Amino acid sequence: MDTVYVVGHRNPDTDSIVSAMAYAALHNALGDRRYVAARLGHVSDETKMVLDRFGYEPPVHIHSVRTQVRDLAFDTPPALSTAVTVSRAWDVLQQNPSIPALPVVDEGARLQGMLTADEIAGFDMRSIACPVIEDVPMFNLLSALEGHVLNESDALANTVSGEVVIAMPKAHGAPIYGDVNCVLLCGQQPDVIERAIADGVRTLILCQAEIDGELLASAKDTCVISTPCDISRASRVIYHAIPVGRICSAGDIVCFHLDDFIDDVREVVLQNRTQSYPILDEEERVVGTLSRYHLLRPRRKQVVLVDHNEAAQSVPGLEQAEVLAIIDHHRLADIQTSGPVFFRNEPVGSTATIVSTMYQEKGIVPTEKMAGLLASAIVSDTVMFKSPTCTERDRHIAASMARIAGISLDELGHEIFSASTSDSKPASDLLFSDFKEFHIAGHALGIGQVTCINSEHILERRQEFLELMRKTRVDKEYDMILLMLTDVLREGTELLFIGDEDVIRQAFNVELHNGSCFLPKIMSRKKQVVPMLSVLWG
Repeated sequence: MDTVYVVGHRNPDTDSIVSAMAYAALHNALGDRRYVAARLGHVSDETKMVLDRFGYEPPVHIHSVRTQVRDLAFDTPPALSTAVTVSRAWDVLQQNPSIPALPVVDEGARLQGMLTADEIAGFDMRSIACPVIEDVPMFNLLSALEGHVLNESDALANTVSGEVVIAMPKAHGAPIYGDVNCVLLCGQQPDVIERAIADGVRTLILCQAEIDGELLASAKDTCVISTPCDISRASRVIYHAIPVGRICSAGDIVCFHLDDFIDDVREVVLQNRTQSYPILDEEERVVGTLSRYHLLRPRRKQVVLVDHNEAAQSVPGLEQAEVLAIIDHHRLADIQTSGPVFFRNEPVGSTATIVSTMYQEKGIVPTEKMAGLLASAIVSDTVMFKSPTCTERDRHIAASMARIAGISLDELGHEIFSASTSDSKPASDLLFSDFKEFHIAGHALGIGQVTCINSEHILERRQEFLELMRKTRVDKEYDMILLMLTDVLREGTELLFIGDEDVIRQAFNVELHNGSCFLPKIMSRKKQVVPMLSVLWG
């Protein structure tokens, strides 16, 4: 089941976080459990206070929705232990003809090598030129030969080694084997069997043959094995008892991880001629294999965007994702989709108002805790209903949610706006806690907003803010950077800015003092500040 990430904008405020959580919870309540709330940045003190009050953890933090290896329909072939026999590995390859290679792993499922049919065939050919086996486990050998040991000799060991010799007729007087430390295969050849036991041949394999009981009892230095295989078959399968860990490719294997991005994977694959690449998880365990054809039509991540519809504010990699829906209350911006999507954009003060309305439309009453979250988000984004973006619908929905949650909106508002402006917070936390980037008529603009009930007190740190803003403007190459200290009680905004003073004078018709000014009745970034600059810049 593919996950659908519900995500707000970068540097998320309370409305962005809560709307994502509430929208995901709505779909989960309707039976679609794919929806997961996500966030793109740090949770502000205000939002954390709201989440803690109503007993919620912050949504999962994601950094990108670029297509990753985990999004591919990659192969999941059996991962073979290094101890598996060559014959067993060959059977697995034959059962999975579409898989070009099998991963070979240790007991912890960590990659030890890759095995292909070509490598098995190459090993088979080398065994003809050099018919020697080394330390083949006796357990494996008996399995491959379908045989059993006939005697309990002193030569019986856990492994078998030596040159593999087939007892064929020889010229008169010519030895059948040159070294008794060999593995001798013979049929019903009593004279060869007797001679091998007399000489103390280390391993004797009887192929469809029997041995006299007295002769077997005398085989103190020879391990005698009986197999139903004929001598031709036994001479080949004996090599197939070797563990695959010895023949698999184990050099510098190119592998990928689940979190690797497809763009990067393609570059690596183009530079290599390997047919199959192992895929590892976060703990370096093998979870599958990837081939070139998996990269042709990758599955894209699915996302729902809330509280924004501007690419610069959205999740990185959005162009590689599939947008299913957009729920917003801002101006229409520049996000493009590959096909039709569900789009709901309404002129209200909070995205949480829209999501709350969707609960009503679906006939689902949010839980007390979720209703508390939604009320908090509406109070926060409408600045206790004093923002010019606020509507009667925001007030009505917030009151409904407050009744369900059993809370007071006035008390909630004072808690929210007291939580975000602690004196102990660094200037960077205040500037970037609710910071958005805009591109207007070729101008790059950054605007931070702090909603508070003590703007005059915060202004005591004016120079600290201005220095940080000046540095940020250079680092980000902004034409202008603004910080709005929106005071709920004064019903206006102290505006700090770095940039062209004439722009501020003309846009707001105010006099400036030391890089700042007071804008009465200005409470909204998106409805009062950005539109004025948009008109000025054309």
